[in-house]
Amino acid sequence: MCMEYYLFCIFASMKIFAASQIHELDKLTIETEPIKSIELMERVASAITRSITEEWDKSHPVLAFAGPGNNGGDALAVARMLSERGYDVSVWLFNISGKLSEDCDANRKKISESRKIKQFVEVVDEFDPPILNENMVIVDGLFGSGINKPLAGGFAALVKYINSSKSTVVSIDVPSGLMTEDNTFNVRSNIIRADLTLTLQNIKLSFLFAENQRYVGRLKELDIGLSKKAMEDMETPYTILEEQYVKSLIKKRDPFANKGTMGHALIIAGSYGMAGASVLATKACLRAGAGKVTTHIPRRNCIIMQVAVPEAIVSLDSDETAFGHPISSESYDALGIGPGLGRSETTGIAMISQLRRTQCPVVMDADALNIISSRRSWMQQLPQGVIMTPHPGEADRLAGSSSDSFERLKRMIELAGRLQGYVILKGKNSALCMPDGNVLFCPTGNAGMATAGSGDVLTGIITGLLARGYDRREACIIGMYIHGLAGDLASEVLGMESMTASDIIEYLPKAFKRLEEKEKG
Repeated sequence: MCMEYYLFCIFASMKIFAASQIHELDKLTIETEPIKSIELMERVASAITRSITEEWDKSHPVLAFAGPGNNGGDALAVARMLSERGYDVSVWLFNISGKLSEDCDANRKKISESRKIKQFVEVVDEFDPPILNENMVIVDGLFGSGINKPLAGGFAALVKYINSSKSTVVSIDVPSGLMTEDNTFNVRSNIIRADLTLTLQNIKLSFLFAENQRYVGRLKELDIGLSKKAMEDMETPYTILEEQYVKSLIKKRDPFANKGTMGHALIIAGSYGMAGASVLATKACLRAGAGKVTTHIPRRNCIIMQVAVPEAIVSLDSDETAFGHPISSESYDALGIGPGLGRSETTGIAMISQLRRTQCPVVMDADALNIISSRRSWMQQLPQGVIMTPHPGEADRLAGSSSDSFERLKRMIELAGRLQGYVILKGKNSALCMPDGNVLFCPTGNAGMATAGSGDVLTGIITGLLARGYDRREACIIGMYIHGLAGDLASEVLGMESMTASDIIEYLPKAFKRLEEKEKG
């Protein structure tokens, strides 16, 4: 994602609206401002024109493709404004059905009367495509957020023609053919692959999914002045976390605190040969502020743990190489279980026995999730409020294979509701699915964190926060945000290519310090 998107995620309103809600916001803005719809379109076009002129000078010819709806009207208005600024602009308006939206038709008349447009072609039947070259900037205004079925026929052919060119493509609001939410049954070859998407007011849900990045390209969000009150009042299950909100959750440490008042966490992790998982989770748990951390490990991992994390208390299982026997959890404030645990029958039985007897908040990751996935009937025995942190592969094992990210997200939302727990679907824009059906997306994190042990670190952080006294929701929110933030801070210094999970832990103190800082002014 581009820097414009990252900065937006930190400082601005974060609601993600459905296509129908976007249309309603336009309507409410027109009614309450008040402003005419054609004037709102001019406002939109001005913002888009400004963004284009900031990136490309007049040496780049501009070719605008406009559809019959308001997205097409935006493209026509942008073409007119660019021509008035001295750009070489050609326009193709597709009016195949003979029905244009009212505002699109108004801009068609303005374009047809303009003497500064190099070429204006209104396509009503056959289309003779223009030659596209790598110096051109194409403005994609064919279809916006309102489509609900795949592009077909001539429009699909046009999209493929544009995608086959070397021209730079700028999409208005949404790349034509991409739906704002569910693209499970879309025809992906019939979606514009934009180099830059200038989305209006709020990003769309589909932009957060990995398989759609090839269509969105670089993302820049434009404030078009929609009613702030309408956006505040409008409910949506999808929200992107703001840093200010995360800061507001951070607890101030009592000056009279001692290790006994800062919580005692239990980590059960690391079979023989996977001791690193328990080391990473334990270190992260301590860095998250827990007063004490006890790590339960097989006997053969004892020396590794004592040397690698001298601050940890070690609890040894009677099994030499695996977790084989549950332990009393009465004296602990939180339990993190699963990293590097192994999947043997003995470990599986010990794990479910441990969970049945544990009264404190529980975080399940890695092999704990894999064990449950292979024994679905055990899910009903999980404690209410359980926290799960699956990556996409683990999510599919838990709830069945998904054809794309939207379907997978829906399955995780259903799982969180069924368990009355919390599911963090890990990845770029990690999604916290909550028992009430709401979803919080995390804007922090980067591709350098795609490395072994990164998930173990997240498990340790959330477990530490729970032990520290945060409730489940707060621990999930702070945990996934600060995990990504530490990764971002690490990448600024180290770059992404050589990052390791240990680097994330090393930068946790700086991440916490940033969240503890007061805003100036």
